[in-house]
Amino acid sequence: MPSLDKPELEKILGVKIQNADLFLSSFTHRSYLNENRGFHLPHNERLEFLGDAVLELIATEYLYKNYPHPEGELTNFRSALVNYKMLSDIAKRLGFEKFLLMSRGEAKDTGRARQVILANCIEAVIGAMYLDLGYQATTNFVAKEILVELSAVITGGSYMDPKSKLQEIVQEKRGVTPTYSVVSETGPDHNKIFVVGAYIGEEEVGQGTGPSKQEAELAAAENSLKNNNF
Repeated sequence: MPSLDKPELEKILGVKIQNADLFLSSFTHRSYLNENRGFHLPHNERLEFLGDAVLELIATEYLYKNYPHPEGELTNFRSALVNYKMLSDIAKRLGFEKFLLMSRGEAKDTGRARQVILANCIEAVIGAMYLDLGYQATTNFVAKEILVELSAVITGGSYMDPKSKLQEIVQEKRGVTPTYSVVSETGPDHNKIFVVGAYIGEEEVGQGTGPSKQEAELAAAENSLKNNNF
């Protein structure tokens, strides 16, 4: 039966863990239980649900107190800070992968699915920390490991997603709003791949691919910005 390397995790998180089972559960992916029916703890989805809300509150409170920007900009800052790509990068930096409990199949996937698992894991860890150690300890961790990325987000402009950037530029240059249309979709319902085109009027200015229409639209907008043909 796997156990948590408590001293190692405490060193990474900068806290003294009281309930190790909460943290072991936070690293347990649903798929692990499918192969280990006798495992004594639940998977991390409920902790992820809690941690997502706690993280959003901490980030929102920090933004409200420190940035006198309008609501729309604060929302964009927060979204860029807590999206799955940012959180998965932070989880990798912290070395969370070595603690993950997954099925053999999930362990082989190192692409987007792993990014999502890592992002969900760091939210579950935040949920476990909140339950085990309280709001202030969790706030300290979030400030040290996640909020520290905020200045780079704002300076680099990554808080504005590609669709928003494309819309701003196209409206300024052409006086119209870009539109998006699905060019093709392939694969079974549980694993579809969408190809989406970005259009200015009838003219296609970029294409993007993704596992959902929304992500394919973002990829199409990003491709349009790289092409710069509008």
